[in-house]
Formats: sequence, structure tokens, C-alpha cells
Amino acid sequence: MPIQKEQLFTALEEAGVPPVPHEFSVVPQHQVISSKTMTEIRDFIDVFERVTTRLDWQKTVTVLAPEIARRQRAEVCFFSAWDFHLPPDQDWQVIEFNDNGSGLLFAGLINDLYYQIFNLSQDTSLQSPPTYTELIGRIIRYVKQEAKGFFEHWPQGLFLILEDEEALQKGKFRKELTLLQDLFHHQGWKAAIASPEQLRWDGQQLRWEGQEISFIVNRSTDFLWQAEIFSPVQAAYEAGQVYVAPNPFTYATRSDKRLMERLSLSNWDQELGIQPEERAVLSAHIPETHWLRPENIEELAHRKEEFIFKPAQGFAARGLLASSQVGRSRLRRLLKEGAGYVAQKKILKNRLRGKNSENSELWTDLRVWAYRGEILLLSGRASSRPDKLDLSPPGGWLPTYVHQD
Repeated sequence: MPIQKEQLFTALEEAGVPPVPHEFSVVPQHQVISSKTMTEIRDFIDVFERVTTRLDWQKTVTVLAPEIARRQRAEVCFFSAWDFHLPPDQDWQVIEFNDNGSGLLFAGLINDLYYQIFNLSQDTSLQSPPTYTELIGRIIRYVKQEAKGFFEHWPQGLFLILEDEEALQKGKFRKELTLLQDLFHHQGWKAAIASPEQLRWDGQQLRWEGQEISFIVNRSTDFLWQAEIFSPVQAAYEAGQVYVAPNPFTYATRSDKRLMERLSLSNWDQELGIQPEERAVLSAHIPETHWLRPENIEELAHRKEEFIFKPAQGFAARGLLASSQVGRSRLRRLLKEGAGYVAQKKILKNRLRGKNSENSELWTDLRVWAYRGEILLLSGRASSRPDKLDLSPPGGWLPTYVHQD
């Protein structure tokens, strides 16, 4: 086990993952998801795709969105990800959807290398995970599908990976962007990584260092492009001159956490076009969620122990508030400040006994990446805290596999 762990960490670093465990944490254990659960998750994702791409849904949920988010777009991001909790005493639950799901390439490497180094092929109860080569082959297929659907002819400009400047300097996934850039280069495509500040709109084309940009893989967490630095991207997007995914429309119709209220509750089903069989699936697997409003502050304050409070535009657990951190005055202040928050019913995580010197307990989740309803990869994250995502050792990203039928 110690030798295999070191082999894994070395192999990951050689493949392009930041040094483990000093800069990026990986748990040298694995979790297994039942084939029944995965079948149900596939069905859920199909329902999610049907509902959120329906015109009734899109028109209704974007009524109050900024104008740029109300313009219907066809792009779909290939690293869309759903996060699940698998509590021991109830059905699995969808915690949130991310149109900006970090870790796809790293997770592919972790699953593949762990499976090889720990000789899991000898365990006939497990389905073989996709190899990293298979994973990147599928990613390229998806990118080609998106490009061919958007452009009349194959784009000749840059395939640009857009990320916030701070994340490019010290983000945990900056090396993953380099892996993606290399992947594009191997296809013979011109590719670059840049921040919004580096882009220019000349009135006809979006450019980076004078080069025309055609296709943007958007990693920025300014989901609605509210900062002035996004004005070149916004101009190109509005002119229809550049492919961008995710974008304000996909955020407003798919990944804004406030949408979880309408997915979890049946109040708006008629105007949203949600069918009874779809409602059954959604209600079974999405915890009760409420968008913070003046009229529900009293109820949410009274029931606060049942909920966790999340910023609508939060990411990586930033801005997350435990029930002990909120009360009527805090909720009113959040509302007055215009900080969009949702209250979501607490859902326990699955527990994993850590195989380390402290024999500590870890709490795990499940992340599933899918593109247009087709599952691409699954992974997990193990936290040393049951109520918060803490990926510092002994926690970290967790190799994840499916049980064989």
C-alpha cells in the first residue's frame, strides 16, 4: 500500500497533476457506486436535460435575468458536472449542477492510474473505467460536435481557454488548463490560455495578441460577465462571432443555484412545462431548496437548522453558511445587500474509513460529468469534515468506480 501510494502520486505528477499531496490532494482509496444508482443517475440527467432545454423553462427562468442571459444560445459545455450526496439512510440527492465543473482531466488521470497501480482489474466486481486516452478522445469528439454545430465551416481562429487572472496565477486547476491546451495542440488546432483582460474586440473579431478567436472554453467564475473586463467577450458573443461555453444563457437556465428551488418544488410546474413523471424524478432526488426572499425570511430563520445556505453564484464552497451562522438579522442583511442566497435542505454524505496513520473518517460525494445527457466520467471528493468540502489531507479527490452487474 505505501509503495503503491507513492507510485500513484509520482505517476500523477508526471502526467501533469500538481505535486500530490503538497499542492493537490488525492486519497489513495476508492469508492464504488452501484450500477443501480448509476442507472438512476442517468435517468435523472435525461430528465434534467429535457426540462432545462424546454422553451417554457428557458423563457420563464430568464425573465428577471440580465438581458445578455435572456438570449437563447445553442452551446453546451463538455465539462458540465452534477454533484451528488449518497446518504446512508435515504436515496441519493443532487446538491447542485455546475456548468463549470473543475477537475475533469485530473479525475480521468486519477481513476485510470489508480486502477492500474492498485491492480483493480483483478476485482471482477468493478467496471473498467475509461482510460485517459479514451477520455480525451471523447472530449475531442464533443468539441468537434460543438464547433461543427456552431460554425458553417471549421473555425480557423484560436481555441481559447478563458480563466480569471487570479486562477491562472495560483488556482489549483491551472495545470489542467495546460493539459487541455496541449490536447487541442495535438489536434493541430491553434490554442491558447488567457484571462479576460488580455482580450480585445476590434468591432468585427475578438482577438488575443492580434490573433482571431473562434472558440472559447470558458472557465471564468464571473458567470454573467458583469465586470468591465468582459466587455470584449460580451461584444463578440452578442455579435455571434465566437462560440462560448458556458455562457450567461447556460448559467441562467442551468446552473444558477436559485433554479434548484423550481426543480425541487412543484409550485411552478405548469408554467415551466414540467410533466408529472419528470416531477416524480426531480422531487425524489433534489433536496428542498428555497431562494431567499423577503416573504420567506421568517420561515427560513425558524427552520434554519434544517438548511445550509449557499450563494447563488458561489463556487468551490465559497460563501457557504452553516445554520449556526445565520439568523433573521443575517438573512435580512444578505437580502438588503443583494447577495442572492438559497437555503437547501441538509443532506448527509457517505462515510469512508480513512486508511491512514490516524485511521480518520472521511465524508464523500460523487461528481458526474455529462455532455448532452451522455455520461463522460465520474469521480469523488472526500472531505475531512461532514458539513463542508475540505479537500486538504487526509481528504482530497477520490478514485471512483461502478459496481459490475
